Amino acid sequence: MKPVVALVGRPNVGKSTLFNRLTRSRDAIVHDVPGVTRDRHYGEGRLGGKAFIAIDTGGLEPGAAQGIFVEMARQAEQAIAEADAVIFLVDARAGLVPADRAIAQKLRTMKATVQVAVNKAEGMPPESAVAEFHELGLGAPAALSAAHGEGVRELMDVALSPFPEDTGQEDLDPGHPRVAVVGRPNVGKSTLVNALVGEERVIAFDQPGTTRDAIEVPFERAGRRYTLIDTAGVRRRGKTDTPVELFSIVKALQAIEAANVAILLLDALDGVTEQDAHVAGYILERGRAVVVAVNKWDAASKEARSRIKAELRWKLGFLSFAELHTISAKQGKGLGPLLRSVDAAYAAAMARLSTPKVTRALLAAVERQAPPKSGMIRPKLRYAHQGGINPPRIIVHGNALDRVPDSYKRYLEGFFRDKFALVGTPMRVEFRTGRNPYAGKAKKKRR
Repeated sequence: MKPVVALVGRPNVGKSTLFNRLTRSRDAIVHDVPGVTRDRHYGEGRLGGKAFIAIDTGGLEPGAAQGIFVEMARQAEQAIAEADAVIFLVDARAGLVPADRAIAQKLRTMKATVQVAVNKAEGMPPESAVAEFHELGLGAPAALSAAHGEGVRELMDVALSPFPEDTGQEDLDPGHPRVAVVGRPNVGKSTLVNALVGEERVIAFDQPGTTRDAIEVPFERAGRRYTLIDTAGVRRRGKTDTPVELFSIVKALQAIEAANVAILLLDALDGVTEQDAHVAGYILERGRAVVVAVNKWDAASKEARSRIKAELRWKLGFLSFAELHTISAKQGKGLGPLLRSVDAAYAAAMARLSTPKVTRALLAAVERQAPPKSGMIRPKLRYAHQGGINPPRIIVHGNALDRVPDSYKRYLEGFFRDKFALVGTPMRVEFRTGRNPYAGKAKKKRR
C-alpha cells in the first residue's frame, strides 16, 4: 500500500503550499492568514518510482482550550496517528518559537517518524536557516521553500527512503477477487466480513472507531477463493489514549488501492452522507469495480427506504453502472446475490476483449450516433482495441479525435459497457489521433 505522509505544524507555516506542490494540485486553499485549513485534506503524490498519500492538516495550537482550534488539533493528531511518516513544518523567518517546542514534544510522545522541514528559507544560507531548529531533537532539519520548490525533492527523498518503490501491482490479476469493504463507521463492515467468512474474524460492536491497519481475510465460498479487505477494525472499548475521529478516510483509500472490487456499504437508517459520496468518488477515480450494498435494510422504515432510494439516484448517480443490493449483514440476508455481483464486477474489470469485436462495437456506436462536428470538421473514428484491464481501457484511433467532446466519450463508455455486458466496472475510453504525413510540409508552388 502507498505510504501516508502527514504535514503538521503551527498555523501559517506553509503546510498547504507544500501539500499543493507534492500533489501537483491546487486542492488546498492557500492564504497568508492562520487557520485557513481546518479539516484533514488528502491527495496523491509521486516522487520518482514512489507513490504516496499526503495529508494536509490545520495548524496545531498547543494550549488551545476551546473553539475551532481544539477540533483542528484533533484532526492533526488523527493524521499523525494514520501516517507512516510525518513532516513537521516550521518557519525559518519566524525562527524557533515556544509552539514549535510544544509540538515537537507531542510528536515525541506519539512515537511518530518525523522529518523537520524549515520552510520559507529562500534567499537564506541553508546552514543558518536550520541552525536553531536542531534544538528540537528530531534529527537533522531540512531547509526548503515550498512556494518556490527549493529543497522539496531532497526532503521527500529522505521522508520516503524507508519505503519501497511502486511495483505497479495494482494492475496485476491476482487470480481471485480482492474485495475491499469500505464505508463509514458503524455501517456494519466488520459484521459483513464475519457473515461472509462464517466466523468472528474481526472485532465488531456497536461503536464507531478507526483502525491502524486494513485486515486481509482470505476465505472460500462455493468453491471460489476471495480476499476480503476490512477497514473497520474498531478499537476495543477503553482504548482511547489518543484522540480518534469517527471516520478515517485514509484506510478506505488504501483498501481501495489494494482491491479489484469495492463493496461500498451504506446504512439504510442514516442514508447517503457526504463521506459516502467522497469514498464513492475515489472508487470511480481509481477505476475500481464496485458493488453498492445498503445494510440494515430489515431495520429501516418505509420512509427511510424511500429516502435512501432517492438519495442514491441524486447523490451517487455517477455509480449507476454498479449493482445495488439491500442486505442485512447481522441476519445474513442478501449475501449470496451480493457475492454474485462481486464475481460479475470482477469478471468485467478483468475482461479481455478482442480487437475485431471492439472495432465492430465502435463502428456500431458511430452508426447509431456519429460524433458532432467541430466547426467544419467531423472527427473520424476508425478502429479500436483494448489497452488494459482493471478497469477495461479502450483505445480509439482516428482523425481529429482531439475535437471529440466529453459527452461523446461518455456515450462510448456506456455503449461499450452495454455491448460487452461489463457490469459493475468503470470504463476508460482514450483517443489517439493518427499523424498527418503532410503536416508541416510546404505546398509546392505551381509553375
